Amino acid sequence: MPPALRVEYCGEWYDLLAGEILTIGRAADLVIDDNPELDSLLLEIFHESGLWWIASTAAARVVQVSDPSGRVSATLEPGTRVPVVFHPAHVVFSAGRTTYEFAVHGDLPYSASATSAELRPARVDLPRLTAAQRLLLVVLCERALRHPARDPGDFPTSAEAAARLGWSLTAFNRKLDNVCDRLDRAGVAGLRGGRGNLATRRRTRLVEYALAARLVTVEDLALLAEPEDLSA
Repeated sequence: MPPALRVEYCGEWYDLLAGEILTIGRAADLVIDDNPELDSLLLEIFHESGLWWIASTAAARVVQVSDPSGRVSATLEPGTRVPVVFHPAHVVFSAGRTTYEFAVHGDLPYSASATSAELRPARVDLPRLTAAQRLLLVVLCERALRHPARDPGDFPTSAEAAARLGWSLTAFNRKLDNVCDRLDRAGVAGLRGGRGNLATRRRTRLVEYALAARLVTVEDLALLAEPEDLSA
């Protein structure tokens, strides 16, 4: 019987049949790395109710499940699960300063394609951010960091973020370009393009990735002055 699902990581393939469970982590069926910051058991992949699922068994780590380009994605919180719908589906998470990715292939509801330039390597060694670049990410992710249940797509406009930081809009956009360029060179997809692509879609991808890869955390909110009103 041919495998119903195939998982690829760093050139190695793991076959999975309905009724089987594939565990993923530091000490699992699919061993990602011996990185001590990585969960021993991070994820499970299994078939149930006619769908393939990815379930989080992590204590605190957030995982991103997306199409190859990263344009359509779902955030997998600890203790939750999401259906695998894209062929291939890309699963991204970080541990310490390293981001990992594996791909899931199979007879899934939606087919997705990506150019070779859009595909990311299996692990991304994240660049060290400057103080200004970290501040920019914190202000873009501020609402999601303060209110985790809030939609990550709810973030300030460039003008609002620039005003929050006391920067000019030109300075903010220049630093935003720099952050996107650095992450793109590190292998993060969905952040390249001309200035016309720096609007909602690129910022959405940047915020989703910054949160999933823990480029910024709740502790980084201390870098910002207390807001007068975050409801807007």
